[in-house]
Amino acid sequence: MRFQNTETYTLQEATRKLEGYCAYQERCHKDVVQKLRGMNMIPEAIDEIVTHLIQENYLNEERFAQSFARGKFNIKKWGRIRIVNELTYREISKYNIKAALNEISEEAYLNTLNTLALKRLKEIKESHKQKRRKKLADYLLYRGWESQLVYGKIKELIP
Repeated sequence: MRFQNTETYTLQEATRKLEGYCAYQERCHKDVVQKLRGMNMIPEAIDEIVTHLIQENYLNEERFAQSFARGKFNIKKWGRIRIVNELTYREISKYNIKAALNEISEEAYLNTLNTLALKRLKEIKESHKQKRRKKLADYLLYRGWESQLVYGKIKELIP
């Protein structure tokens, strides 16, 4: 059973709370609006607070997208497809998604794919060649790597 949030906030309290929320970690507009709706703020107050956060540079979608792409690539080893899908889900513009993908160098991208594929291949205990290929492909595709890169890498690693 979910309890309705009955706590109320003044415009100033909600603004301060959201400034902290955005200062702690980069956020997208969608996250901020959801948080404000969860605080039972009226649409006019939400608009005013979001405008304030943008003007004071607490909220910046391009900065969020770049930080998100860098983090998911460097830490979770996601491919471009997964990053684009996640940013699209968060309603980030195509322009900002493109800027975010520019944060990842082509060399680092291909090196990461190679490292990830080699690491996963060592973990696959399957002896049948086709099943090994399928398991490796499924793993890399799930993480959002482009199919032509994945299949090229598999041909190279499992001839």
